[in-house]
Amino acid sequence: MKFYSTADKSNVVSLREAVLGGMPRDKGLYMPESIPRLPESFFESLATLGYQSLSFEVARQFLGDDIPLTTLQDIINEAINFETPVVDIEKRIKTMELFHGPTLAFKDVGARFMSRLMAYLVKDSDHRLTILVATSGDTGGAVANGFYRVPGINVVVLYPAGKISLIQEKQIATLGENITALKVNGNFDDCQRLVKAALVDSDIKKSLMLTSANSINISRLIPQSFYYFNAFRQIENFRSKSIVFSVPSGNFGNLTAGLIAKRMGLPVKCFIASTNINHIVPDYLDSGKFEPKPSIQTISNAMDVGNPSNFSRILDLYDSSWGKIKADIHGIYYTDDETRQAMTSVKKNTGYILDPHGAVGYLGLKKYLSQHSEVNTGIFLETAHPAKFKDIVEPVIQDTVEIPKRLADFLNREIQSHTLSNQYTDFKEFLLSNSD
Repeated sequence: MKFYSTADKSNVVSLREAVLGGMPRDKGLYMPESIPRLPESFFESLATLGYQSLSFEVARQFLGDDIPLTTLQDIINEAINFETPVVDIEKRIKTMELFHGPTLAFKDVGARFMSRLMAYLVKDSDHRLTILVATSGDTGGAVANGFYRVPGINVVVLYPAGKISLIQEKQIATLGENITALKVNGNFDDCQRLVKAALVDSDIKKSLMLTSANSINISRLIPQSFYYFNAFRQIENFRSKSIVFSVPSGNFGNLTAGLIAKRMGLPVKCFIASTNINHIVPDYLDSGKFEPKPSIQTISNAMDVGNPSNFSRILDLYDSSWGKIKADIHGIYYTDDETRQAMTSVKKNTGYILDPHGAVGYLGLKKYLSQHSEVNTGIFLETAHPAKFKDIVEPVIQDTVEIPKRLADFLNREIQSHTLSNQYTDFKEFLLSNSD
């Protein structure tokens, strides 16, 4: 399959160029030339398929012409080797736990798939691939660990100083070897701006083979669609039910992946774009105007995004029609105080511990269901283990959050990050001085 730029649909490239290039020089984002609709037989057998089997069937629609199917199956088997269980919370409300991977965040799914796909694409190359990734929290850890010690690949992770949790920083900045961590004096939007500028900088491209591992890279977005199908697989008689997803949203890659799953035939009634006070997209859904703003720091830090990159993909999917987008996406946002209240009440009433991001998703779903009695099943995404936000969660719920061993191991490691300004000239100098 070919991939085109959202900025210029005549700019069409191969899978290899889309994945290893990361971002078109026209500053758009790559999208698949077509989004195949899965056959009815797939949905008839969905309940009997395993997670890896359904993931393979979805992936082959986009990659099957470019990668040997045996290789694609191997990539799936290695990357999708943990479950994303759907858990009952309250009547009509379920959560899909996406934190059972190595770094306890949903980004593990996309990062692990992408690392193995990129390793296949560069295996015969004479040059090392340098991957740039901006993170507001969980992306950096998932990518760093997904690519750790992968031959032929270096990773540079940019994260905002003082705006991610200690555990998140430890997962990013303690690995060393082929992983370089840059602590940027700025916010996530600054980190994302630096990455985007470098990806289209002709001077840098003369010295480095660059790509990105953010959700701006199509190879991370496609596998994120897998777990939406996996959620339906776990809902008994899903074909007779009205099902909605509430997606805690920041850069909107997760929600965009859900929209792709819907376009492939997954019968989702609606998506709820649940955000914190960085409510750029909910504002758009209300007014029809997309107005990026500087991001504001919150307790749900992975969603602190003032200019969500994947919004251009959402526009592309719906031909920039505000009316069509509103038909499939409902936007809502919450403050930190409301988020804390949700964490407290859910723990008190059900015993379930929400992380701050999942709490925003829960709130959005709860509100939507109160206004739509015809919907009998709502699923909000629990995107990270609450232990990753232990310092925030424990004072709120007034209880201890047990830290899984694989997370606790990171706390004993030493941070090895480099401090960087938010000026592009400094970032460019760093990349070129380390291009050997």
